[in-house]
Amino acid sequence: MEDLNIKQLTLAVRTIAEEKNLPEETVMEVIEQAIAAAWRRDNGEREQEVRAELNVNDGTAKVYVQREVVEDPINDATEISLEDAKKLKKDAKLEDVIEEEHTVTSFGRVAAQTAKQVVLQRLREAEREVVLVEFEDKIGTVVNGMVQRVEPRVVRVEINKAVGILPQSEQIQGEFYSVGQRIKVFIKDIERDNRGPQLILSRGNEAFVEYLFRQEVPEMETGAVEIKGIAREAGRRTKLAVASTVPGVDPVGTFVGGHGTRVNAVMNEIGDQEKIDIVTFDDNVDTYIRNALSPAEVVKVEIDEEAKRAKVFVSEDQQSIAIGRGGQNVRLASKLTGYELDIETAVAKPAEKKPKKNIEEGLFAAIEEQGE
Repeated sequence: MEDLNIKQLTLAVRTIAEEKNLPEETVMEVIEQAIAAAWRRDNGEREQEVRAELNVNDGTAKVYVQREVVEDPINDATEISLEDAKKLKKDAKLEDVIEEEHTVTSFGRVAAQTAKQVVLQRLREAEREVVLVEFEDKIGTVVNGMVQRVEPRVVRVEINKAVGILPQSEQIQGEFYSVGQRIKVFIKDIERDNRGPQLILSRGNEAFVEYLFRQEVPEMETGAVEIKGIAREAGRRTKLAVASTVPGVDPVGTFVGGHGTRVNAVMNEIGDQEKIDIVTFDDNVDTYIRNALSPAEVVKVEIDEEAKRAKVFVSEDQQSIAIGRGGQNVRLASKLTGYELDIETAVAKPAEKKPKKNIEEGLFAAIEEQGE
């Protein structure tokens, strides 16, 4: 790469902005960051605080090196004595930050290479930021995407011009992905860190299931039925608590659909290995807990409202059903109801024994009846 000419760089601002579909101010900031990095590479030290200002009108650039005013400087790259600081700024005092101005017109080959790398990296980040801004209002919705790359801990999914990541924690357990595969994904969030903005996707959260049901159950849009709660272990089981706001409307039947068409449509998307229990929500906590533990039959519920716990008594033959494989049923029911549920076996009451009458008393009574 040839030496970096500042004037040529300023002339390129508008061209880069048009080609990349970026605001000129953004391109200016990127180039200023590159100039600062190049100056530090040629003249400064890594720990120095350096900023640059580009003047597109005359094609010049100024670099400002920041140093703190201290009594006894230890590091000349970041510190300056009060005596030297006053030569640059008459009213300088201890703990001030002094900026030394340097005019630059060009950089050598090595610094130019550094600048180029910074420009390319920052422009990519800026482009990604612009693209992802379009998704700000799509957070909380489900969109179609195509698997771009499968990595050990993350799947990269292309959505229009953007690429989002589907972390392992947001995937459906047991689900496999292949490059080119088209999938539905829930746009969970846009995270910003030192690597730039990241579009976070999910298929494993509760909101994904809720959105899928919303597409299948038009009564949700009219407000006739609603989802009151979801507890999910993606790839294994989901419990859905539903309610009706219209008398006579069966909420469970509405979500299941005729011949199971609605719930099956959702299962086709998340995989039929994940079972879906749809139960009726109830304001009565006792009833709600009983419903949530379906398909287990509950004998009695003892609620500790203050501790948000409940003892649930079931018959011996229902205990394994109430707990579920690996504790899954009771775990999901606890999450759904908001109560820590303890499953206990109900002790069957012994049948009341009728007192045996003395045989003789019985005979005498019979004789007396005959005599009368």
